[in-house]
Amino acid sequence: MTTTARLSELTGDYVLDTARTRIGFVARHTMATRVRGWFDAFEGSAHLDGDDPSKSSARLTIQAKSIQTRNQQRDDQLRSMFLDVDAHATITFTATGVEQAGRTTFKVSGDLTIRGVTKPVTVDFELTGAENDSRGRLRVGFRGGVTINRKDWAVNWNAVTGVLVSEKVTLELDIAAIRQL
Repeated sequence: MTTTARLSELTGDYVLDTARTRIGFVARHTMATRVRGWFDAFEGSAHLDGDDPSKSSARLTIQAKSIQTRNQQRDDQLRSMFLDVDAHATITFTATGVEQAGRTTFKVSGDLTIRGVTKPVTVDFELTGAENDSRGRLRVGFRGGVTINRKDWAVNWNAVTGVLVSEKVTLELDIAAIRQL
């Protein structure tokens, strides 16, 4: 993707390209290693206003049970004891504000809901590219991330777990979106 497009050319309504988007996370485990994971099932949309980014909006819905770390025992534990997916099937993010921070960087503030707890977060994003695909549809790419304290969303199992898994979790977002006609 190239980033030669002017922001005003990006204005429009978009849906996530789920085949090219990655919603991931990293958490320190046992003080020496890091656990990386991702979610397989999600959907989202955005309205981008290139002339006035503050008028942009976005939403993301993640199926909590789709969490993956390549370790079945850990995944089952994350689903049941940490995320309680039977009671809280989705994780959501709804943008409440967008601020342009640089030529291709943005701060997207919003409400993140995990386990039924909603807290404000601000995700730093960088526009990584924009180009037309082979069908003539405009595609945009963004990379972003934010570090949260999982305990703020009641994502905890017991006191022992607090020692084995860091409270800080970095959310990593590699977004690909397609402008709708």
